[in-house]
Amino acid sequence: MRHRFARPFLLGASLVLALMASIITPRADDMTAEQKQTCGSPAALDDGWTIASPGSVGMDGKRLCGIAARLALRSSEVHSVVVARHGRLVFEQYFTSIDQPWGHKEGRIEFTATTKHDMRSASKSVTSLLVGIAIDRKLIAGVDERVTKFFPERQSVKSAGWDAITLRHLLTMSSGIQWDEALPWTDPNNDEPHLAFDADPIGYVLAKPIAAPPDTLWTYNGGGTNVLGNIVEQVSGKPLEAFARETLFQPLGITDLEWKSYENGKIAAAAGLRLRPRDAAKIGQLVLDRGRWKEQQIVPADWIAQSIVPRFQAVGYFGGTLFYGYQWWMGRSLSDGKEVKWVGAFGWGGQRIIIVPDLDLVMMTTAAQYGQPKEGLAAMDILANIIIPAVRDAH
Repeated sequence: MRHRFARPFLLGASLVLALMASIITPRADDMTAEQKQTCGSPAALDDGWTIASPGSVGMDGKRLCGIAARLALRSSEVHSVVVARHGRLVFEQYFTSIDQPWGHKEGRIEFTATTKHDMRSASKSVTSLLVGIAIDRKLIAGVDERVTKFFPERQSVKSAGWDAITLRHLLTMSSGIQWDEALPWTDPNNDEPHLAFDADPIGYVLAKPIAAPPDTLWTYNGGGTNVLGNIVEQVSGKPLEAFARETLFQPLGITDLEWKSYENGKIAAAAGLRLRPRDAAKIGQLVLDRGRWKEQQIVPADWIAQSIVPRFQAVGYFGGTLFYGYQWWMGRSLSDGKEVKWVGAFGWGGQRIIIVPDLDLVMMTTAAQYGQPKEGLAAMDILANIIIPAVRDAH
């Protein structure tokens, strides 16, 4: 692009823009049926979403139509973008692209409104919601319960110091246990593969030494999330997916889902959820509305409030500009010169559920930016430069 327009001053501004648009607009054969309809017009699926036009909720539809071109500028490998405002679905766009679905070979997929997608670590935020539901149902006394209380049979396995670790420490990733999953997957010092391959992954986590006292060190840790999922299974007497379907997904009208297990047969509470993007956006709407959906209180409002309180600086992630709550991220975007705060569920590869409380807005994206240095950048770019500025009544 830089070389093609090396001398733009010789062209009229309108001609330059037209030429750029012709390059960055997706080819017709790369556009799905939904994309070929009115730009971003959501499909009517009778799935619980109220469909509305952007203009009816105070958003600039023409501006939203620039999302595909903006994404193409970054070669983003984004698969879907879903936007809801004031509780109504106003925009969705899907693309044909390469993906690596859990348990399947890499291939080119035509994504549509009914195509499930890996949520990866956005699953952690959903697991947090399930912990809140379990507490509300008196299955768990509260977040200050000691983790080892739920594993009396593993007293001989746990490392010294584990008796001081509570559910709250696992929720906030501040347990202090020695853990590193930022290393290459094949590195023997990477802890995450043990969750997938060890016969007793919970025992592996409990046997990890304590590197720092609880509440003193934030370390990204999917092992703690899997322990939380296991505790929910214990107290409910049901597999995690069954409990999630009954208490969360069915009330949200989500029926087409999967929660994958690792190679060792243990459910991946930290990473295995697969949802349709517009169903994932319901999770965002649920949090935005303090645990309510269609007049039903699904998750306690107090749990939502506790979950999105910034509790730790997420040191080492995205420049350390993010905060962490109960398995939820918190950050801000600079849009039109103003800082806009948001809450997010993040999944490897660019899966993002972003909630903007001050604008009553939800954005959901899926992508295949697996292992890329700028993973997730495209989603945050369109949030700051297109979606937030498209809100007319905020200016």
